[in-house]
Amino acid sequence: MKGIGIGISDFKMLRVRNNYFIDKTLFIKKIIDNQSGVALITRPRRFGKTLNMSMLKYYFDCKTTDNRELFQGLKIMEEDEKYTSKLGYYPVIYITLKDVQGENFEEMLLALRTQMNEIFIEQANLLKSEKLLEIEKEMFRTVLNLKAEKIELQNALKLLSRLLYKEYNKPVILLLDEYDVPLQNAYVKGYYEEAIEFFRTFYGVTFKDNQYLEKTVITGVSRVAKESIFSGANNFDVYTVLQDNEFDKDFGITTKEIEKVIEDFEIQEEKEEIKKWYDGYIIGKETGIYNPWSILKYLKNREIMPYWVNTSSNDLIKLILKNSTTVKEKIERLLKEEAIEVKIDQETVIVGIEKNEDNIWGLLVGTGYLKVIETVDIQKKLYKVKMPNKEIELLFEDIIDDWFRDKVIGNDLNSILKDLVNLNLEEFEEKFKILVKQMFSYMDVGVNTAENFYHAFVLGMLVGLKDTYYVNSNRESGMGRYDIMLEPQDKNANSFIMEFKVYKEEKENTIEDTIANAKKQIEERKYEENLKEKGFTNITKMVFAFKGKEVKIEVY
Repeated sequence: MKGIGIGISDFKMLRVRNNYFIDKTLFIKKIIDNQSGVALITRPRRFGKTLNMSMLKYYFDCKTTDNRELFQGLKIMEEDEKYTSKLGYYPVIYITLKDVQGENFEEMLLALRTQMNEIFIEQANLLKSEKLLEIEKEMFRTVLNLKAEKIELQNALKLLSRLLYKEYNKPVILLLDEYDVPLQNAYVKGYYEEAIEFFRTFYGVTFKDNQYLEKTVITGVSRVAKESIFSGANNFDVYTVLQDNEFDKDFGITTKEIEKVIEDFEIQEEKEEIKKWYDGYIIGKETGIYNPWSILKYLKNREIMPYWVNTSSNDLIKLILKNSTTVKEKIERLLKEEAIEVKIDQETVIVGIEKNEDNIWGLLVGTGYLKVIETVDIQKKLYKVKMPNKEIELLFEDIIDDWFRDKVIGNDLNSILKDLVNLNLEEFEEKFKILVKQMFSYMDVGVNTAENFYHAFVLGMLVGLKDTYYVNSNRESGMGRYDIMLEPQDKNANSFIMEFKVYKEEKENTIEDTIANAKKQIEERKYEENLKEKGFTNITKMVFAFKGKEVKIEVY
């Protein structure tokens, strides 16, 4: 059995090492047939984007001497001359922006300068060319010697494509991987405006009226709004997970391919568990797509567990969850395996994304955290979404848990929850007040959204009880809808009804009046009826009254 090349995204290395390879070479055929001048393909991270881009590089590159040997026995070599004649035909520029990051704009430019240096080193033979002018070679050396300033960096790819065209008398294939990493990192680190202004010019110069390019393929996780970054691109097409029937089988592992993997590695007995944990993705009309990274890690370790974890890649998602209260509430519903209806805008506008739900859901679908299971109204961009599999559920739970844990200084979240379920309620209230003060010290909670904010905040905290409690929210019981009900899986354990009220100056004199109104609502609407009908007797009722950052809890 061939070995598993974990973390190997270089096509040549994979083939030379004779590692296990799922043949995706018909992707090359589709790229040749594709009429887009610039094709942007967005897929979740670790879905084979870099390997496919590397495969394109080795296939097209006229400088690669062993092209035919690398592709021997693969599907693309069974195609006719229209496709095989392109083997080793074009000059190719391959660049990845995955490491073009930094704590500030200057560090990002340094990282890009270093990346461009590596690309120019690969093409250093151009300095020996008799077809290039000396001034062109001097411009080349500026980038090669890490001396390129901002404007020279913005023009670097246009320069290199022109020099390659002159040298080989053929148009250039440009492959740009992980294009959105610098922008997402810039937003998280706080220098997005500088970054977007730079890359708008960078891509505008590279693509607009660049007659030296035959075709450009760009890959990334998210679809950044075209007008914010690709406004200068001609003949530009986008292929997302939601609307791509052209490359739907080329990233991830299809159901047909996983059947062969299961047969090759003789793991039939684990088939259903593998499906529950790593299946569930949908690309275009292709359903049943498996996460390739997780499958490879499983084949290597032979242990079912979450593998799709990369803390740095989750930074933007963490930012969204931290600042969007309504999204946190809906995530809680998704964690209970519910499907929810949301509006999805596929063009991600990163600025203020945590305040724009349409953008948030579009990003979560595009990045693989959610899947669309039904189109409700395509004109209104309404869709039903769910979490794709067990692995993603655990990832969300970890993100929420880490977020709370980071903010609870001196108070472990588990100890707060333990105090709650064991009715150590004085300790619970003391720790909860500290948590509230820390969490809300930097958040501006509007009057109109305050109650929902506090509700979502507590819901997120209670995710830690998922193994022992059913956490229900806004369900009917008695003659109304309670805020939160904690229903223990053990009938003898303590159950809870929680009501949240925000002090309203125009209706109440003190926060004690707020508490009294909340208790009256619980009793008049008989919220405990649902628990009593199920046989629970140890019922604790809790009122959370909020006045700005002040909180009072009354238990009875």
